[in-house]
Parts: sequence; C-alpha cells; structure tokens
Amino acid sequence: MDNAAGTLNKGGLMAGFNSLGILRQLGLMVGLAASVAIGVAVVLWSQKPDYRVLYSNLSFADANEVIEQLRANSIPFRFDADGRAILVPESHVHTARLRLASEGFTADKTVGFELMDREQGLGTSQFMETTRYRRGLEGELARTISNMVAVRSARVHLAIPRDTVFIRDQRKPRASVFLELHAGRQLERDQVAAIASLVASSIPELDLQDVTLVDQRGRLLNMRDADTDVVLAARQLEYTRQIEDTLVNRVNSILQPVVGLGNFRAEVSADIDFTQVEQASEIYNPDQPALRSEQTLEERRAASDAAVGVPGALSNQPPGPNSVPEVMADGASGGAGTAAAGSGRNQATRNFELDRSISYTRQQTGGVKRLTVAVAVDDLMSVNPETGERTRTPWSEADLERLRLLVQNAVGYSALRGDRVDIINTAFVPPEVFEFDEPGFWQQDWFWGLIKQLLAGLFVLLLVLGVLRPIMKNIAAAGGSRIAGGTSAAGDVAAELQSLDAGVIADDKVTFGGSGSAMFAGGANESFDYQLNAIRSLVAEDPARVAQAVKQWVVERE
Repeated sequence: MDNAAGTLNKGGLMAGFNSLGILRQLGLMVGLAASVAIGVAVVLWSQKPDYRVLYSNLSFADANEVIEQLRANSIPFRFDADGRAILVPESHVHTARLRLASEGFTADKTVGFELMDREQGLGTSQFMETTRYRRGLEGELARTISNMVAVRSARVHLAIPRDTVFIRDQRKPRASVFLELHAGRQLERDQVAAIASLVASSIPELDLQDVTLVDQRGRLLNMRDADTDVVLAARQLEYTRQIEDTLVNRVNSILQPVVGLGNFRAEVSADIDFTQVEQASEIYNPDQPALRSEQTLEERRAASDAAVGVPGALSNQPPGPNSVPEVMADGASGGAGTAAAGSGRNQATRNFELDRSISYTRQQTGGVKRLTVAVAVDDLMSVNPETGERTRTPWSEADLERLRLLVQNAVGYSALRGDRVDIINTAFVPPEVFEFDEPGFWQQDWFWGLIKQLLAGLFVLLLVLGVLRPIMKNIAAAGGSRIAGGTSAAGDVAAELQSLDAGVIADDKVTFGGSGSAMFAGGANESFDYQLNAIRSLVAEDPARVAQAVKQWVVERE
C-alpha cells in the first residue's frame, strides 16, 4: 500500500510538473534552486567561525606575502584594508602563525647583523661594507629598544663620520631614534634617559647630548636646553613626591599591624628646600696676636784722634780754654768723655699677625624644611558573638597619643623644624557594596552560538514547510487528478478487455495503425469509440504491455 502511495506521489509530481507550461516550469526550478541556496547560506551562517587578528599594521607588501602563504596552506582569511590587518578563524590562529614562521615570515622586518652573514661579492667596495655594518648596527639597536614594554617599534638612524688623520676635519657621530609607542603608553624621563644612554654607549665617541629621541606624535622626548626651568621644576616635584611616598609607606607599615588594614588613612606633606647656598667667611681674632717676623739692626761708632774738619789756618790753631773741670764731683771720672767720644744706633722691625679662620660652606639642596603628617583613624569595631551586632567604640586619648609617638618616630619628627603630626579619630563612611550579578546564560557566547543554529534550523524548516511543501503538494495534486481521470476511463476499458478475452473482438473493427501512447494521449478530447479502437489495436500488437498496465491499475485501486 505504501509502495502504491509512493508510486502515485511520484507519478503525480511528474505528471503535474509536465502539465505546466515552459515558463512556469522554469520559474518553479529557479524558485526551488533559490530556496535551497538560501537554506544552505543560513546553515553556513549559523556555523560561521569567529575570526581573530593574525597580524595587524602590515604594509601591503607584507600583507600580500601573508595572503599567498595562507592560500597555499588552504587557511581561510579576511583582509581589513583600513587597519591593514589579516584575520583568520580562531581555531586556525596558531596553525597559521606556525606555518608562516616555518616559511620564514616575520612581522618584524628589522635587519640586524645577519647582513654580515650574507655572502659578499669579490668586488664589494669599502663603502658598501661600511654601509652594511651601519645598517646592521641600526637594526640591532632598534630590536633592543623595541623589547621595552611601552615601545611598539623603533628605528635608529646613525650619522657616523669617516675617520680622518686631520684633527681639523674630525667630526663627532650623531644618532636619531624614532619610537612608536603602544596606545595609552608614555615613557618616563628615566626611560628616555636610559634609551639615550643605551645608544650613546653603543657607538664609539658618541656623546649623550648628540642623541635625539622622537615619538610618533613628533614630540621631542629628550629636551635639553629649551625648557631648563620646566625640567628642573618637574624633577623637584618628582623628588618631593618620592619623599612623601616613602614617608607614607613608613606610616602605613607601622600602623597597619596596630590599627588594621583599611581602618586608617595617612598622608604626608613635605616642604623641601631646593635653595642652593654657597658661603665663604674670613674671621680675625684680635685677642690672640702672634709675632710673625722680627728684624733688628744695631750700629756702633768709636772716637778717633785724627784731625777733622776743613784744612786751613783756623783748623791749625790751638783750642780755646775749656770750662769743663777735669775732675767731676762725686768721684766721677771722665766716663762721659769716653761716651761722647763714640756713637751707636739700635733698630728693630717686628711684624705681628692676628688669628684668622677661613670657611667655605655649601648647603645641600633637597633638604626637608618641614613635615606635616595627617592620620585619620576609624573607630574600633567590636562584634557581639551571640547576636552578630557590630558596635563602634572611639579611641581613647592615651591610645591616640601612643599612635602619635609611633608616627613621629616613623617619619623622623623634629621639633626644631616645626614638624607637626595630627591623629584624629573619626568614623569612616562605610563603603558601598556593589553586587555584580553573574551574567545569565543568555549572555554567554555558547548561548548565542546555539541561538544562531536554532534560528537557522527554524528558517530552513519554515522554508521547507511554507514554500517547498505547498509547491510540491500543488504539483502532486494536479498530477493525481490527471491520473485519476485516466484511471476512471480505464475502468470502462477493463470491461472491454474482458470481452476481448472472451473472443468478442471483431476483426473488421480492429485497426493496427495506433501507437502505444494513444490511450493516454487522447484523453477527453477523443470519443469513446476512438479510444476503444486504440486499445484494441494496442492489445493486438502488444498484449504483454496491456496486461502490465491492467495489473498496475488493479494494484493502485487496492
């Protein structure tokens, strides 16, 4: 019975399809093909893999090389021209990178000292050798700088003059470094100085001042003489912050075991003296004179009886009477005459030096002038073990004083500098508790993948039940009605065949010119006598075929 229904369905579909016009048949085939294509596309969309970035920021030449390698290895890919990125399915990312690495492809096209490993021609000039060495040195420096965390890529340009024996023609080498930083990253001053020192130390006779660093935004990173005051102020601010952070860490480390983590807040403000003072003094002490040098001179002249004076008549005359007695009173003898007869002179020169002290003082910059420490302590929290209720208790003055002593000793408190340490007990505002709900299953990746597949299946089911099934059903109905009409006509023919089997066939009414398809081709357009005559002709010509047709009709009726 099932076989009969299947045969009838197939025959009805074919008969209904054959009964349509050429244009309708063509439109039906196109519609069926489009429906099947849409269903296949939806199924492929539901099973479409997620793509991940394989390489980004590639030049078009490098991207073409990668695409050729992916095509050779039959790896699906996508090319994003805006971001110059190549995307592959997530399951093929590692395989694609391994395949490209095995083919010698690398995203880093920097050439280092491997240039020296290449075989050089016999006629290579010294200029080419020097150029290759400089290129290799630039590449090695660029690779080293690119390994830093904040640096994405780097390029180094070296200007190394030729060596000369003439002193007046000697020039110093120079270097320029171009840095491409990662998004949101910035180099600190210490890092900039480290890169400049790295390059300067790698080139002989290269001075640190002759190294220039520029980032991708065109900013000069190692500013030297343009903004000296700004650089100095920035360094002083950074130094002040370092001192404050160090002192805050000391306060936290001393209070955390006592008060507890999160139960206090401490801040330190440091007043740093960056004044540069140089002083020279010279002091004399008048109370302590000292003899530095002494010089004495003594002269003596003795009397003589030789004639003195101007020669002449007056000098030859005898002296006049002497009024001085020859014998002096008090027994004095002629000692005065002896003294008057000779002369003498004494002279002394003495140099005295006062006590003197000379001092030169230079005060160190960056000294702490004053410290101010502020500490806020939360109330003591006690929990009732029976009820679980929390109770806040303020700190006592004695406890706060002990905490103040700890903080003073931790920061190096000095009353001479005017330092101040304040500890205040206050209740902290309880932090707001944010409850983050776990994402539901509808927010998971696997759920949306399943939804895609279910939507694809539902669309294909609607396509089959809403489009293909009605079309096939209409075609089958049209073909079944046509076969049913032929079957009703065949009932009358069956009675005629019975009479044929009884030998009632008249020879004068049988024509042998009919074809095998005459009984089906005529249909309702021909008369019953014509159809009966055609059947008689068919029975006379091919009895086996007629018997098979009758047997099929009987099976279909059952």
